[in-house]
Amino acid sequence: MKTLTRLAFLFALGIFTAHADEAKVLRLGHFPNITHAQALYAHATGEFEKAVGVPIQWSTFNAGPSAIEALFSDAIDATYIGPNPAINGYVKTEGEALRIIAGSASGGAALVILSDAGINSEKDFNDKTVATPQLGGTQDVAARNWFQSKGYKLKEKGGNLTILPISNADQLTLFQKKEIQGAWTVEPWVSRLEQEAHGKILLEEKSLWPEGKYVTTHLIVSTKFLQKNPQMIRKLLAAHVDVTQKINKDKKAAGIILNREIKTLTGKALADSVIESSLKRVDLTWDPISSSLKKSAEEAHNAGFLRESPDLAKIYDLTILNDVLKEKGLPSVQ
Repeated sequence: MKTLTRLAFLFALGIFTAHADEAKVLRLGHFPNITHAQALYAHATGEFEKAVGVPIQWSTFNAGPSAIEALFSDAIDATYIGPNPAINGYVKTEGEALRIIAGSASGGAALVILSDAGINSEKDFNDKTVATPQLGGTQDVAARNWFQSKGYKLKEKGGNLTILPISNADQLTLFQKKEIQGAWTVEPWVSRLEQEAHGKILLEEKSLWPEGKYVTTHLIVSTKFLQKNPQMIRKLLAAHVDVTQKINKDKKAAGIILNREIKTLTGKALADSVIESSLKRVDLTWDPISSSLKKSAEEAHNAGFLRESPDLAKIYDLTILNDVLKEKGLPSVQ
């Protein structure tokens, strides 16, 4: 009886309230890309389910805008995603809909060109077509800004350069048919274009950033879900850190698992050389590299996807991540 009385007292104080109503399932999104390696690894091994203690309902997307739409429609609770779609979603809801709670990947994006397209430098893109994964996605914004900085105008604005947002799989097909001359994309598609379509890298995006560090992927969560499920998010972030360390410790072994999951999701495994090349170009991390996000926001504004330069003051909530890092004896992030 005394135990029951004590439990009732603790509930009255609200000590157990945050736990009692937590969700019974976690709906988590990601892309079948190496830049989403932690999600691929966890999807394949069940690491997140083991850590979080509830079933995970996985959803797979081709690019960020689709994932944001799923978050808005309450089809998912959290997702791995690039910076620009996260910024767009944050701005459209006046900072209410989502929070960035951890980093996931840096690097892995590049401008790949056909080796026989007559492109030898940044000056040779007149009358060329360059693909990106999706309109308004991270690589789409990066490509538009880079070409604008080099003096190009898009064909729809009276210029002679075409930016073509299409899926990564379609990029590879059109590349092989020589119907496009370049693609600004991410791993493993950068390596696939190199190895399967005789492409060559003209520019790695890391060369445009201080110390080569910029956010390619981070983990976001619905603000409402974060508020209602703090313990679940804590367990998810702890597992995210653990999986990051596991992959970085033995990329060769991890690559086998990642490739197996890519085959499950897409129906086709990648060449071992593609996996190896991809993992060399991508830095997996839990640091969101927040310093790069402001520039990404400015680029989205310059490309016309944001009406004005946004205030991102509340887009991060790294409190739980830093608590997890402290418990693990790891440095905090900002």
